[in-house]
Amino acid sequence: MEIELNPASLSQNSKAAVLDNFYPAVAPDVSNSRISIFGAGYVGCVSAACLSNDGFQVVAVDPDQFKVERLAKGQAPIVEPGLAELLDHGHHSDLLSATQSVADAISNTDISLCCVGTPSLPDGTLNTDYVRQVCEDIGKALKHKSAFHVVVMRSTILPGTMEELVVPTLERVSGKTAGRDFGVAYYPEFLREGTAIADYYRPGAIVFGQYDGDSRSIEALKALVSHIPVTPHVVAMRCAEIVKYANNCWHAVKISFSNEIGNLCKAKNIDSHVVMDVLCSDTRLNISRAYMKPGFAYGGSCLPKDLRALTALGRILNVPTPVLDAARIANAGQIEHARSLIDTAHQERIGFVGITFKSDTDDLRESPLLELVESFLGKGKEIAVYDPNVARTPSEGRNFLKHVAPLLRGSIEDVLAASSVVVIGNKYPGLKEAIEAAKKPLVVIDLTRIETPQNRNIIYHGLCW
Repeated sequence: MEIELNPASLSQNSKAAVLDNFYPAVAPDVSNSRISIFGAGYVGCVSAACLSNDGFQVVAVDPDQFKVERLAKGQAPIVEPGLAELLDHGHHSDLLSATQSVADAISNTDISLCCVGTPSLPDGTLNTDYVRQVCEDIGKALKHKSAFHVVVMRSTILPGTMEELVVPTLERVSGKTAGRDFGVAYYPEFLREGTAIADYYRPGAIVFGQYDGDSRSIEALKALVSHIPVTPHVVAMRCAEIVKYANNCWHAVKISFSNEIGNLCKAKNIDSHVVMDVLCSDTRLNISRAYMKPGFAYGGSCLPKDLRALTALGRILNVPTPVLDAARIANAGQIEHARSLIDTAHQERIGFVGITFKSDTDDLRESPLLELVESFLGKGKEIAVYDPNVARTPSEGRNFLKHVAPLLRGSIEDVLAASSVVVIGNKYPGLKEAIEAAKKPLVVIDLTRIETPQNRNIIYHGLCW
């Protein structure tokens, strides 16, 4: 399905033109899905408009009489391009209604989408009062309903909220068991104000958080989006909860980074938009999965040096570079995190598999792995290293280091035999087999994400997984 939208001009389009834009090319199965939407704010209104436009019977629920009256007439209580037209269509198609009665909404629908607000408290923590209240309200209604009903949270909530607040509240008030007597799922929204309807029909990703094997709820959600040409990611509940935060914080970092580069460019009379257009044209590295895998610190001949140079230029030009400064601080923190994991093992013999700054190179310049080796040498630890790309004699290559050469071993097995703690910095052929074949107890600290060892002799610690 291809939907070409111009959000800036939607409000000027005729109703017919708007509906032509938004009607899905493939109709969803609406035979068994009646939907109640709790919270007639931004996400709730857009969800109600789009779902009713898709042919679902939708009931909007809100304690605010003004919002209910507006939606009952098919009128938008908020400003969003295209929303008024879709709500009007839902109203005239008898697919959209609104009420203040939770009991009526639950009894007359099969799925409830909870779209209540989660504002910040003065100290920055999340206010979940509205989430708790809507769960209590829905729980009271579920108590008197025999049919299986699916409760879906769409509000932005921190990881653990579904398991620690939503599910316990629903179960306590309803007297029923989640996953058996009623369904539960989490469905984060990724709607941008000003382009929300376009985002609904052409999402970058659809994410469903599954609760404790509750496949019925996931299947119900899949039916709601079956006409949208994006395969949903079905993930663990906490994963789904934090994905929204990861997205938004990443967007915030990108904006701040772009502004910081823009400030530096302006100080040197450079067109920052041209610079960022060129940056974004590289979809192999800059706009890609590259560098987006959690792991160990960066190093090498480029990133540390260039980051220092640009922040130094900022100081010379009197242009603050807090985002770039934070990147250096965060990288140092990741090295310290790894050092702490190794320290916690309380062992004297430490092995390192890989010490170049990344696999398939012989470059030791500013390698964070070499930094770890040197720090533990300084503490008097016994160190063994396997890295086939590091020179063992001055004649073998440019990366010969006199203090490292005596530490080098000929194989991964040799390092495992000489160590009580093994730090996996880079991956090499035979690594998995060597670890699985280890005959003695070993603590493995993984900085690169290998497969979790099945060997019972291994105590495994991943760096950030």
